[in-house]
Amino acid sequence: MSFDAWWLTYLALGAFVGFFAGLLGIGGGGIMVPMLTTLFLAQGFPLEHVVHLSLGTSMAAIVLTSISSLRAHHAHGAVHWNIVRAITPGILVGTFGATFLAARASTEGLAIFFACFMAYVSLQMLANVKPKPSRGLPGPLGMGAVGVGIGGISALVAIGGGSLSVPFMTWCNVKMQEAIGTSAAIGLPIALAGALGYLINGWGASGLPPFSLGYVYLPALVLVSLVSMWTAPVGARLAHRLPVAILKKIFAGVLMLLCLKMLHGIFFS
Repeated sequence: MSFDAWWLTYLALGAFVGFFAGLLGIGGGGIMVPMLTTLFLAQGFPLEHVVHLSLGTSMAAIVLTSISSLRAHHAHGAVHWNIVRAITPGILVGTFGATFLAARASTEGLAIFFACFMAYVSLQMLANVKPKPSRGLPGPLGMGAVGVGIGGISALVAIGGGSLSVPFMTWCNVKMQEAIGTSAAIGLPIALAGALGYLINGWGASGLPPFSLGYVYLPALVLVSLVSMWTAPVGARLAHRLPVAILKKIFAGVLMLLCLKMLHGIFFS
């Protein structure tokens, strides 16, 4: 496949990611990381860098989508800014710090952690698990600790944190719509700190492909982001017309298959 043809695959990936992010209300990292890893392997990128590049590129792409999502939820008054302010310091520390851990982890170890976490997310979708509200929000120290945990895991699997922050907030008696809106706002500091961390940790790494900025591969970042910003609203509109509960179960199965494909490419390439 020629160099230009690979760019077309990034455009197609952006369309796919944006559509399902809008349709199912999920972040794009769960799709982008296994698919980018597979594409990077096919392009002959060094095995020791493919997952790091996929994570860094995905985190950078989430910056733009999180801004768009944040603005939409803020316009509907669905963002608890007091929660965002309380949790953001921990988010920044956890996310940025975890990128240093990821940079020192092997490709195989990162791939296994990612696949296990996505299996957990997929099972949540299949079972439609929703924690019952049982308590209030913790104090400043508690919110900081939760932020470190959410940010750290989000950096290791390149997600905006919604699969962790939404269940946490609903468990703390925040209404579901407001938990989703607040999670969208929390996704921005996660994405910024994660993208910066992967950029710094990959700076000067040997063997990175051309057009890389640290562990961020710029052609994939630009093309995926460009198209996903157009297809996400299409998916969001269709969410009110299609059987989303059934689609989530189908998507959970697809997500697990993508992770298995990624693991196969890494361990048997």
